[in-house]
Amino acid sequence: MPERAEYIRVMTVELNRISSHLLWMGAYLLDLGGFTPLLYAFDDREKILDMLERVTGSRLTYCYFRFGGLYNDVDERFIGDVKAFVARMWSRLPMYHTLVTKNIILMERLKGIGIIDADMCRRYGVTGPVARGSGINFDVRKNEPYSVYPEFDFDIPVYTEGDSMARYMVRMDEIEQSLRIVEQAVSRLPDGPVMAEKVPKALKPPKGDYYHAVEAARGSFGVRVVSDGTNTPYRLKLRSPTFSNLSLLAEVARGVTVADAVAFMGSLDLVIPEIDR
Repeated sequence: MPERAEYIRVMTVELNRISSHLLWMGAYLLDLGGFTPLLYAFDDREKILDMLERVTGSRLTYCYFRFGGLYNDVDERFIGDVKAFVARMWSRLPMYHTLVTKNIILMERLKGIGIIDADMCRRYGVTGPVARGSGINFDVRKNEPYSVYPEFDFDIPVYTEGDSMARYMVRMDEIEQSLRIVEQAVSRLPDGPVMAEKVPKALKPPKGDYYHAVEAARGSFGVRVVSDGTNTPYRLKLRSPTFSNLSLLAEVARGVTVADAVAFMGSLDLVIPEIDR
């Protein structure tokens, strides 16, 4: 894998993480009765979608990565747009915290609601911001490093309260950490190709059972491939973090009011189509 391709991969997936968290925040607050934050969040998210669309050709279902590299390189316009967005987003974060995070109505709706302890996270296989909001300091980018993430300086936000407010804070802090990563990736972006040479058109992994995970916006996303030595997988399984995060809903929601159930369920950042893998 060319080093330039690794850096661009990190830039794009971290921008997508910010986009995902902005989408979650806007929709979540709309569920709780706040309309204005949705407009701000989608305004910022549109800037990310514009950048990624120019590079990937899509605004949502991207198909940019390839075995051995990337579909195409980024240009100077993309680099300039990324730098401008990072500066803009840093200036917008104080507004979000004033408008939303410090809002007494939001705090009353989220604090102490939907408490999930670390043991429950382990029993259900919960990962991502939901687990880190319950005091579990696990992030695939740090615990099982891949790509060029070890070259970047960033922190993993962890809160021990285990309630809906903690999960909100984890995601807001993760936006800041993703901005830090993107800043470093842009400033260190090396020259060179974005695709390895002589990548075979048909891949035939040796016989065996392979599994690898990455840190997606909602948690650990894994791919299991069982190969029989041909170019057709004997078995292919995609491990969705949303499925595990959803599974604890029935246990935690017992005895809560409908209003609190909405606040709790939204804090899990569930994407229902993602569950059916």
